[in-house]
Amino acid sequence: MTFLYFLAFFVMAAGMLILFQVSPLQLISDFSQIFSRRKVKMKKQIELSINPKKLRGIRLIIKDARDVLRITNRSDRFNTLCMLSLILFVIGALLAGSMSNLIIMPVLAVGFALLPFLYVLFSASKFKKDLNGELETALSIITTAYMRSENFILAVQENLDYLNSPVKEMFEKFLTQACMINADIPQLLEEMKDGIDNSVFQEWCEAMILCQNDRNLKSTLTPIVGKLSDMRIVAGELDYLMYEPMKEIITMAVLLVANIPLIRSQSVDWYHTLMYSVPGQITLTISALVLFLSLTAVIRNTRPIEYKR
Repeated sequence: MTFLYFLAFFVMAAGMLILFQVSPLQLISDFSQIFSRRKVKMKKQIELSINPKKLRGIRLIIKDARDVLRITNRSDRFNTLCMLSLILFVIGALLAGSMSNLIIMPVLAVGFALLPFLYVLFSASKFKKDLNGELETALSIITTAYMRSENFILAVQENLDYLNSPVKEMFEKFLTQACMINADIPQLLEEMKDGIDNSVFQEWCEAMILCQNDRNLKSTLTPIVGKLSDMRIVAGELDYLMYEPMKEIITMAVLLVANIPLIRSQSVDWYHTLMYSVPGQITLTISALVLFLSLTAVIRNTRPIEYKR
């Protein structure tokens, strides 16, 4: 009966939004603007400007996911991601209602709502590995061409067709600016340095800037590009170890969920005690909370190997 109440509530809410032609994302945005309009004292504003408050928890996960979408040129998918998160939030609440467990409802609702953002963060690891491979190829061939011609613009032009996204778009932008807008190559390299969040690429750009003033320093470019090769070799050797925690958490999640029907098949009384008694519902809530927290921690810590300057 509780499940039917919740289902009727969400259907009624969806019907009202459709009737008044209100977008759920716009509704959430309006509410967030109302709460963000509260006045902040000048002293508090100064303190926040000196020591910015670090985001934590759910807000940090959403911010990181949004940054990943921006870096991968998929910012237009953020609204779709929010809509999917809202749908999963409702599914989590309905699932808890079907279990007649109000204690676990906030855990399932919030946990299901975070799944799309966690998936984006997990996919960022693969994107960074692919990006490191593209950077290794691009910087290697451009460096080789530059050491031969000592002309950076010519080196980029010769090898532009061999580059792939997103590195190609960045060098295309550099060529457009260098040939039509601004011929100051060191300044353009300085601007391009911040286009990709990769310490080796940034170091390569800084070395290339120095080479524009002293071409004898071009010998420093090859060892920098070699760092990307080292990263690829080490990542290949440690790939299994890096993703082993993810395999373990997925295995534990499957075992945890599979235990519920297993208990029912062994003893109906134990099953009713687990599902419908207060101690059993609290146990399920704690298990679900630990599962979502562990999944979040594993995804946030599963990152490809990078050089740190």
